[in-house]
Amino acid sequence: MTMNPRASVWVWRGLVAAAVWCSGAAAVQAAELPDFSPLVEKYGPAVVNVQATGNPDSSVQQGPDQQDVPEIFRRFFGPQMPMPRDHGTRVSMGSGFIISADGYVLTNNHVVDGADQVTVRLSDRRELDAKVIGTDAQYDIALLKLNASNLPVVSVGDSKLVKAGQWVVAIGSPFGFDHSVTAGIVSAVGRNFGGADQQYVPFIQTDVPINRGNSGGPLFNLQGQVIGINSQIFSNTGGFMGVSFAIPIDIAMNAVEQIKTTGRVSRGMIGVQIQNVDREQAKALGLPRIGGALVNQVTPGGAADKAGVQVGDVIRAFAGRDITMSADLPPLVGSTRPGSKAELSIWREGKTLTLPVTVGELPVDKGALASARGGAAPAAAAGNALGIVVEDLSGEQRKALGITDNQGVVVQRLAGNLARRSALMPGDVILMVGRKPVKSVADFNASLKGAKPGDAVMLLVRRNEQTQFLAVTVPKDAPASE
Repeated sequence: MTMNPRASVWVWRGLVAAAVWCSGAAAVQAAELPDFSPLVEKYGPAVVNVQATGNPDSSVQQGPDQQDVPEIFRRFFGPQMPMPRDHGTRVSMGSGFIISADGYVLTNNHVVDGADQVTVRLSDRRELDAKVIGTDAQYDIALLKLNASNLPVVSVGDSKLVKAGQWVVAIGSPFGFDHSVTAGIVSAVGRNFGGADQQYVPFIQTDVPINRGNSGGPLFNLQGQVIGINSQIFSNTGGFMGVSFAIPIDIAMNAVEQIKTTGRVSRGMIGVQIQNVDREQAKALGLPRIGGALVNQVTPGGAADKAGVQVGDVIRAFAGRDITMSADLPPLVGSTRPGSKAELSIWREGKTLTLPVTVGELPVDKGALASARGGAAPAAAAGNALGIVVEDLSGEQRKALGITDNQGVVVQRLAGNLARRSALMPGDVILMVGRKPVKSVADFNASLKGAKPGDAVMLLVRRNEQTQFLAVTVPKDAPASE
């Protein structure tokens, strides 16, 4: 068998070229990856382990050990277990970081909530008792104080400059392993869970490996500045699954200054209940695009009420900041100093209005709306294009719901396609059709006159403790009402 020298040389040269190219790519890739060791050496000593001890009967918030609840946001302080020296003692472990050389330490509220004693372990293995100066459950912030001086401190950054795709580093004590370093990127900013718990926090989402015990620890950028406090994970199992959340450091430091000054955190409030706007609702409202916060309740005498905000308005901007979804509004309002003035951009009946508003203060203890179901009521009536059978509310039901203006009818049953496709349910209370209040069955049916098959109708509905707008499409087989 003969060999072709030219072919042999060509192949050999190709392999050499490929090897050189691969080596060069690896060198370029290695050059682009950050080295976190200088950051860890400089600021790692300012990261501490926090151990909170308390009675198991005290009001400690439920931890992330709830393995029976799938796919929930879990706060991740360490496992709570009986101490050998005292079988009635509960211990939780988390992380924290020193923000001033005279001993102020920042961590999560849920790490120390209900604790009788808090101990901080420094990087040099010293253990110091910590005094809880103040906490805030909504921001999940706790400020501690150590009786020490000349302590190492972190550098505080600006979380408003954080962008998706940036490298970030976490240092903490997962499962009690002090000063563990993990890294990843920012996945998204401005995340909000939408519920009452921490609705005022626009979380930084990352893919940094975070586990129980990291809670309260710092999230650094590549410049070594703290941009967030690691607080929650989204998990099926209670462990890391690539989705973790940090409280922006700007929010946390604002809370720190208020706690130092007044002992508590105050937030702005304008007095509205809001919801997202979906495609059908945008069509019914005549919005040029989906987005904004749809107002479904206005607190009488509140800041929004005084500014002229009405139920059915869509808030599209607050203080010059666009509102893409309803969850964008609470953090902006909450971080605004009570008493300050701002402008609301409102969409109302096809027009954009600008309303000046003086921001109020969120009460420390907010009351909940009562709900009403059942009870005696007049006979049901029908006769509308939607095919919804409603009945008048009794006086007892109105009182339970806190309705003082004789407003609302209760859904008794839904007919045909509407029952299968609509989000309405029997027992829902319909307060308005479009922007028109409904006070009786006759009002409700009259408000739907002229509705044609395919039209989207906005209904303001109260269910349990929530009030929201629902867009309901008139069934195609329904007769047009005159």
